[in-house]
Amino acid sequence: MRTFRSSRALPAILATAVLAATLTIPAAGQKGPESILPPGFGDPNPPPQPVAPARPRPKSTPQSAPGTPSTLTPAPRPAAPVGPEVGSPIAAPTPSVPALLPTELPEPGATPSPVATPPSPTDFGAFVRADMPSYARRSLAQVGVAGPAEGAMAPSAFGRADGRYLETLMRRLRAPIASRWVSIALRRALMARIDTPRGVNGADFAAERAWLLVRMGESVAGRAMAQAVDTEDYTPKMFEAAMQAALASGDPAALCPAAEDGAALGRERGWVLARAMCAGLSGTATKAKPLFDAARKSRVAGGIDLMLAQKVIGNTGRARQATTIEWDSVPYLTAWRYGLAMAMGVEIPERLLETSAPAVQGWRALSPSLTPGARAGSSEIAAARGILSSAALVDLYAAIDAGDDQPPAAASVARNLRAAYDGTDADARITALAKLWDEPKGYEARYARLILTAGAAARIPTSIEKPDVTRLVAAMLSAGFDTPALRWREKAVRGGDAWAMLTLIDPAPSTVSYGDVSGYAGENDATGMKRRMLFAALAGLGRLSAADVAQGAEALAVRVNRSDSWTRAIAKAALDDQPGTVVLLAATGLQSPSWRGVPPEALYHICAALRSVGMVGEARMIAAEAIARL
Repeated sequence: MRTFRSSRALPAILATAVLAATLTIPAAGQKGPESILPPGFGDPNPPPQPVAPARPRPKSTPQSAPGTPSTLTPAPRPAAPVGPEVGSPIAAPTPSVPALLPTELPEPGATPSPVATPPSPTDFGAFVRADMPSYARRSLAQVGVAGPAEGAMAPSAFGRADGRYLETLMRRLRAPIASRWVSIALRRALMARIDTPRGVNGADFAAERAWLLVRMGESVAGRAMAQAVDTEDYTPKMFEAAMQAALASGDPAALCPAAEDGAALGRERGWVLARAMCAGLSGTATKAKPLFDAARKSRVAGGIDLMLAQKVIGNTGRARQATTIEWDSVPYLTAWRYGLAMAMGVEIPERLLETSAPAVQGWRALSPSLTPGARAGSSEIAAARGILSSAALVDLYAAIDAGDDQPPAAASVARNLRAAYDGTDADARITALAKLWDEPKGYEARYARLILTAGAAARIPTSIEKPDVTRLVAAMLSAGFDTPALRWREKAVRGGDAWAMLTLIDPAPSTVSYGDVSGYAGENDATGMKRRMLFAALAGLGRLSAADVAQGAEALAVRVNRSDSWTRAIAKAALDDQPGTVVLLAATGLQSPSWRGVPPEALYHICAALRSVGMVGEARMIAAEAIARL
């Protein structure tokens, strides 16, 4: 049974209690209470029928913990420490990732079977669970948020893959990855309502998915995944992942359904303070204050961590207390500090945001606590990483354009975007597009502007004189507009970047040979990386003959036949028809901050595997993205 998250439900509960009380008070002058029930309702109750026993709460071992949630370090962790600290930092990302293929995949470690913990005599939650009808209980055999109708993958996405092996891959994945389109596909796999793989507990597997989503910047999706499991089925790993997801989304009320059990678990000090905060959020200040005082005396937390919790408690109920938050002595940002500050509308200093993990940009882009103008910069980065769609980014700038007192930089972008859509003529619209494309200097920012202008680029007629075909095509393909992009086929110069991207995404392609590849000269490609990427993608998509593949592999030094643990794993997943596993392994092969760090061999195996499991559309977009972003 779910617990109410906010105090909005209290009036209804109180009203019901008052009504129940009035029904038990006899009328004035009446000798005794008279039954108002129909005949037969006053008869003794029949003997109680046996009820289904409450499901015991499973336990998970420290080896299966999703990492230290409060640290949010994007570097891989072979093993996870138990009990994250409230004040541990959100570390900055590793500066670079070597441009090498993964050579070793983690071996699945032994995961003991969950041990049942019988409820204690005073476990009131057990009575609630016993009263819950069986149809209202969610099974751990299939856990997720969305199905194929909502754009997620099918329940059999991971097939017969070992769940311990999948969990290890998820835990070691460094986010963000190089490809926007692989990130989108990975989100579809992680959020899917899938069958729990063999060898793992369903709640533990959901916790790994939620934790990876949070590290990707998908705070809302991570919170939804944590809430897809009934709190009675939470394992220690899920308690940790649920807290991280709630903090990432700036929603401390999401902790409340599991606050009591989380505090009783004794592995995360944050749950102790969560009990006090949830008591305050429910309007029971008389309960919140003793809990908070006890936490303070036991030194569960101190400094700004304790003050932020006090602000959450003091901002509820009738007796509101003002708490001033000072950041001057705070050396780093933690998930706890970020989540509570966002919930309370406390501004976080820019110096702390600049040194935080990349995931924070995604969290801020999805936060309803920030104004559109404050979210603009983070939202563009989030769009480049696949967190926001082109339509969502356009809607954000439309809100900025319609609002007052917006940041000048964001307001300027909004005006140019409006001109790109409703300029007086095609020349005016293309001029506005050029301003938007030329302004950003950063790697992700440049691609984000292509995503922002995808819809406007699709409205440009092909009859315009001297169009920037390369950026028009790249903008449309960044949002998946392949049909409008193909209108520019005749305008694309053969051997140029636009020609290469259109050749890759054309669903009815003409014959392509190695001669076409050798004649391709990518823009700003002194090292020949784009040519090698084009060859690898065409070979992976099955667009080249075996003889052309052999010739190109030797001439361009692209070792498509190289075999290692990663190539064998992704090939086996494709052979076993496991699209979820293929996408997860594709993300493993793209652990680089940019496409410059991705070897062509990885793109070849990713495209081949995706094509094999029926995701040829995604494979084409990934290949075109590589050309556009190099």
